[in-house]
Amino acid sequence: MFPTFPFAGRSYTYDPAAPLDISLPLKPCEDQVNCFWAEPVQFDTIRVGSFVGSVALGGSTNYQRIHVTPHGNGTHTECYGHISPDPAITLNQCLRRFLFVARLVSVAPVPQPNGDLVVMLADVQAALRAQPDRTIAEALVLRTLPNDAAKRQRHYSGTNPTYTEPALAEWLAENNVRHFLLDLPSVDREEDAGQLLAHHAFWQYPAQPRREATITELIFVPDEVEDGLYLLNIQITSLELDASPSKPVLYPLIPVQ
Repeated sequence: MFPTFPFAGRSYTYDPAAPLDISLPLKPCEDQVNCFWAEPVQFDTIRVGSFVGSVALGGSTNYQRIHVTPHGNGTHTECYGHISPDPAITLNQCLRRFLFVARLVSVAPVPQPNGDLVVMLADVQAALRAQPDRTIAEALVLRTLPNDAAKRQRHYSGTNPTYTEPALAEWLAENNVRHFLLDLPSVDREEDAGQLLAHHAFWQYPAQPRREATITELIFVPDEVEDGLYLLNIQITSLELDASPSKPVLYPLIPVQ
């Protein structure tokens, strides 16, 4: 017997034994996805006196230090502390729930006159209207097209990657979409003179900050995962920072007859 989850006045069932992991793993190698000129992920073996934290090198246990930059090294989730001067605004304090109903949509970015590729609000709205049940969910998962596997290892720094139209972020906030997940390095342009228009629009900062809202970047949704309705589990580490490496997981939702 599968568990059920309520949404929009209906009950849905899902299989907890069939998770769809849409995160990219962190690993110290050349094919680790990277952006914003972050230093590569690094794992260091701890050495104290005669102790070496590597079973392969003769130690009793593996014991390592991790060097990671959440915003630049892989799948990460961030809160509005990312654009606030207040160090007390941390993801660990803002994200207090971890299960949400999400809609997955696939959208191709639109070339702009300046050569940029931008995901437009109108195209996301059209993708949502194409789904059988058009009820807006708490979370939106955006897969950009084409969905090439190189997204798993791409080094984005200095390439002016695809980003989202600020109007999309504004519309998500107006419709109370609390969690925005996408397979891009950022919702904003790589270099925009510090404006961060989509970040500000989504979090409604500084006028009315949406404390519980999060953005998750650098996910990867395989082609075989169909657009539609899912239960989303956002897993983070309990770091008191504006962002954390994260592991978003989807479970297909099936209406209970």
